Amino acid sequence: MQQDSPNLSYIKELSDGDAEFEANLIAILKKELPKEKEAFTESVRLKNYLNSAEHVHKIKHKISILGLEKSYDFAIAFEEELKNEDPKRYETFLSILQKMEEFLTTI
Repeated sequence: MQQDSPNLSYIKELSDGDAEFEANLIAILKKELPKEKEAFTESVRLKNYLNSAEHVHKIKHKISILGLEKSYDFAIAFEEELKNEDPKRYETFLSILQKMEEFLTTI
């Protein structure tokens, strides 16, 4: 899968110039994403794929907020695969999460 790059376009659109709103939303992403990633990886490790799919469902909204359209489409498909107990694209999803975390540390 060709990955896209995180950006703040959607956040800036939502905020309509409200810097405090932007900062608050970014702070929420920085706080929640690592915890959700950890919960997701643990559920995959335990082979609880239905629970893993639920974590992907939550995370995909953050993917969207960071402007990752291709990654969002991937997450939708991956969530369905996990519901069918198919985690084969786990590493690809982890790379998306890693890219998001790296981006969030730079802003």
